[in-house]
Amino acid sequence: MRRYLALIPILAFLCCSLAARADDGAISQQIRAHLEQIHDANAPARSPAPQLRDLSLAEAVNQFYELRNFAPAWTKPAHVEALLLELGTLREDGLDPEDYHLAELRQKHALLQAGAADVIAQAEFDLLASTAYLRSLAHLFRGKVKPVTLDAQWNFALHDMATEAALTLVNNAVVSGDIAGVYAQARPQHRLYQNARKALAALRDIEKRGGWPALTIATTLKPGMQDPQVAVLRQRLAIAGYLPAPASGPAATIGSADNNGSAVYDNNNYDEELANTVRLFQRENYLDTDGAIGPATRTALNVSVADRIDQVRVNLERGRWLLHDIADSTVVVDIAGYKVYFLKHGKPIWQANVQVGKPYRSTPTFKSNITYVTFNPTWTVPPTIYKKDILPKIRRDAGYLAKNNMRVLTPGGKEINASSVNWNSPGNILLRADAGPDNPLGQVVIRFPNPYAVYLHDTSHKEFFDKSQRALSSGCIRVERPLELVELLLNDTEKWNRAAIDSKIAEGKTRNFDLATPVPLLLAYWTVDVLDIQRIAFKPDIYKRDPPLLRALNQRL
Repeated sequence: MRRYLALIPILAFLCCSLAARADDGAISQQIRAHLEQIHDANAPARSPAPQLRDLSLAEAVNQFYELRNFAPAWTKPAHVEALLLELGTLREDGLDPEDYHLAELRQKHALLQAGAADVIAQAEFDLLASTAYLRSLAHLFRGKVKPVTLDAQWNFALHDMATEAALTLVNNAVVSGDIAGVYAQARPQHRLYQNARKALAALRDIEKRGGWPALTIATTLKPGMQDPQVAVLRQRLAIAGYLPAPASGPAATIGSADNNGSAVYDNNNYDEELANTVRLFQRENYLDTDGAIGPATRTALNVSVADRIDQVRVNLERGRWLLHDIADSTVVVDIAGYKVYFLKHGKPIWQANVQVGKPYRSTPTFKSNITYVTFNPTWTVPPTIYKKDILPKIRRDAGYLAKNNMRVLTPGGKEINASSVNWNSPGNILLRADAGPDNPLGQVVIRFPNPYAVYLHDTSHKEFFDKSQRALSSGCIRVERPLELVELLLNDTEKWNRAAIDSKIAEGKTRNFDLATPVPLLLAYWTVDVLDIQRIAFKPDIYKRDPPLLRALNQRL
């Protein structure tokens, strides 16, 4: 008798397992039927979600279940809980968990756990969970917003979650229960993305604690002044990490006391130490570093925490577009930051300031490969600059061409006398500036294939590199210390050391030299700098690209 009693738990387990398998089979039938209805051209559209990139989300869900032979994916409560947890953490990536039906999934999961759901409800829950799973992974992997809808010049290839390898990976995660692992893999692994996530968390913590105060003074605060607003300034800078955090916390009110009973923010003296901190804030936020709180600096300080959170969210989305495949050696032009970097193993080994396109002639974002350099370049005036800039100057000043060492050419390259041209109706001609120290391209041009006639180059306007705002060119990128970059690109210490480069330039001849190995180039637009975990710098949105991206990012799916 005792032997039979011992078998009861085993028999009960087998009966439950057989029942579960029978239920799984019934759920599978419902899942298959639902997906077949979606793909039935004569049936009303009942896709579990709208279009996703090049492959509809409905098709991705269908392929996912085909891979599983239509078996339900979310029958284990622990796996469901892991999914719900990961969907919630998407907020840390600047995404909205409700784009992935988190609240609805939690509610339906609770009903399933209580046994208050039939086979149809279980199938619907499984499909909803898989839809949320695939959509959220795709958004982490390649972004929520389709960038070409915001930038017609976009030429970056985004990752495709619809490949067999990707679907196998996400299915294996469901089978093993390693939901957290597959989400971690979907996120960009680049340190810029990881640091931006930490920055977002830090800003949200500041927001939770009450944010930072706004400066209300209308006049300019200058070093040496005494004013109650100086205490507000100290509080604002401390909360942002530019001054040590007071003992009473990062959102302490003005005049609150620390543990020793002394006032925290009652110093109204604008001393030199504070002025140096202000200069650091100004430098990191692309402002004139005069140490004074004038209109521009006050405006930057008074941007709300909520708006700065949105700015980081926008740049996290850009990171999902761009930061998955950064080559070991890459030249990166940070357009909004007016900088160019040469990266090795993900870290900058060289950087310099740049001048980029004016807002109405913006430098495009794209990627290419640097293939050759030109020493002592001539400059053929691009059509837009010719029509809008040069031609009006020639009409006002007949000696303009001679003063700027420019020649008039036919489309075939034959030189013609400038005096023979009717400049009110010049016809089909070209203008070309001769090589030399006053050439707008300077001593060298760094070239790469692109349809925008954009390149990196030296400049005769080196004085502009001292400006804090450097959106000054007609679209190309003017590089400070370009010969240092050329030496890195040519990558041959014997043949192309700096002395050899200077010698070739001294010859005065216009000559092209190919790189032994093309170097990847990325022209990117970022409006935040994550300097460290404690401090974030914000760049001016020189081309006003953040607001439309934020609107698209906030659009509920």
